[in-house]
Amino acid sequence: MNRRAIETDVCIVGSGISAAMIAERLARTTSAKILVIEAGDDTVPLAQRPAARERFLRYNENPWGVDHLEGYEVVGPLQSRSMQVGGLAMHWGAVTPRFSPEDFKQHSLYGVGTDWPITYEELDPFYQEAEELMGVAGAQGPDDLDPRGKPFPLPAIPLTYNLELLKKWASSAGIVMWSQPAAKNSIPYRGRPTCCRNDTCSPICPIGAKYSPDFTWNALRKTNRIALTTRMLVRKLVLSPDGKSVSHAIAVNRDRPDEPVELHAKQFVVAAGYTWSSHLLLLSAQDKAPNGVANSSGLVGKYLAGHRNVQTTVELPLKLYPGMNEQHSLVTKQFMRLKSGSEYIRHDLRIWESSSGRTARLIDDAGALMLGDAILDDWRRRTRTGTARVRAYYDVIPDRSSELTLDATRKNAYGDPLPKLAFRDAPESESMRGRTEESIRGLFADMARAGNGRLLRAPTVDNFQDHPSGGCRMGNDASSSVVDSWGRTHDHANLFVVGAPTCVSGSCANATLTFCALALRSARELEKALPRSTTTRSGTVE
Repeated sequence: MNRRAIETDVCIVGSGISAAMIAERLARTTSAKILVIEAGDDTVPLAQRPAARERFLRYNENPWGVDHLEGYEVVGPLQSRSMQVGGLAMHWGAVTPRFSPEDFKQHSLYGVGTDWPITYEELDPFYQEAEELMGVAGAQGPDDLDPRGKPFPLPAIPLTYNLELLKKWASSAGIVMWSQPAAKNSIPYRGRPTCCRNDTCSPICPIGAKYSPDFTWNALRKTNRIALTTRMLVRKLVLSPDGKSVSHAIAVNRDRPDEPVELHAKQFVVAAGYTWSSHLLLLSAQDKAPNGVANSSGLVGKYLAGHRNVQTTVELPLKLYPGMNEQHSLVTKQFMRLKSGSEYIRHDLRIWESSSGRTARLIDDAGALMLGDAILDDWRRRTRTGTARVRAYYDVIPDRSSELTLDATRKNAYGDPLPKLAFRDAPESESMRGRTEESIRGLFADMARAGNGRLLRAPTVDNFQDHPSGGCRMGNDASSSVVDSWGRTHDHANLFVVGAPTCVSGSCANATLTFCALALRSARELEKALPRSTTTRSGTVE
């Protein structure tokens, strides 16, 4: 069978946000030839997004076009089937907090989990670089809780009148809160306009004020600094005869499945997220790697991480006017740092304005139809008080059996087994789960009392582990990790895994910015093996 061969310096598998970060940096700092392989289709262009949003509102039509592969229904809690240029970050809310310094040394500080092989201080400049690339608007919290080496690249998104009042309420409960950082423009930035704060960014921002990876890909394609191939699925990484490096990858063009493709590169980067990165390594089992590529430790697919949340709605004696920017929130890291001698209970805390129970209606509490003035009277009565949505993500220590495995009973169109996912808490988290959730419920009750309010509903727990990561955890010891602190696999010198899969733990805050920072740190190491650029490109940190 004839195979088509493609030669390049760097082959990046995946086109999500981590891939965009690493490609942008390598295109800026090196003259390397960069090939990006995406199994899905191109995304909906910016010019078509207002119409796509309109059809979503009118007909509940998917505004992202063809954004997944058929036949890829996965057993277990897959966060999203999204597989297109830009990946899951085409759908994200653009919330971009950093992890806390404590996240990187859990075991040293608290005797649970595993320390990362890097510190917060080492990651700080890469957090900054990611924030500058995306355009993160934020306000720094107290220095001791929210340290950073440089200011945010954009001023914070202004707090609404409602959030200003809710901030005072939190303060009355002894909680210091500030504007949640977000990759949404508070001023024009990198050719993108200012966020209108009209709550139109979910599920699709029609003007491009919210960062999504397609903006990076569009810029790189326009200058011909990368080649991005869509609808091509990488099925296997093939090792060199000695097994110490990757020789090439085998892929299939979905439009010409009978014509196999070989991808030859000096450096390979797997940037396919927490699911498809481990999946590809396990699929690549061969003589020199019988349990999968990069898997001499047996930990590929293990230690999947994430966090759960507890949330409620609080009624307060405040006259609020919700509806301007209900997606923006207040945040604090106050509860991410343990008090001396306390149990391992760590969580963030966020507050949103809410219109829950405060919109106009036709049916009253008794189920009777209202007409005319009765509708307005009912509405005025119910808006004499306001509501707030309150949520806390709490830290979950992952167990080794929190894993991705190959499911022999389910295969794709090419005969490859699909992944199977299972998230499990480590014993120390399992034993603390009840007390953790009860502690958060108690905090919510205390907050309500401090504002002379009440909980409108009992706090609920989302059992899904959000912002999933892991599967190729980093570490200094090759026997207990898959990659080193730079994302280079211990087993193969020219193979990197970047972003979410390399995380040791999931923290208790949205994790996407950390995935991006880790990818940029990997790029810093990877570029050492590539020819340096002879030109300087502005707009990002070096």
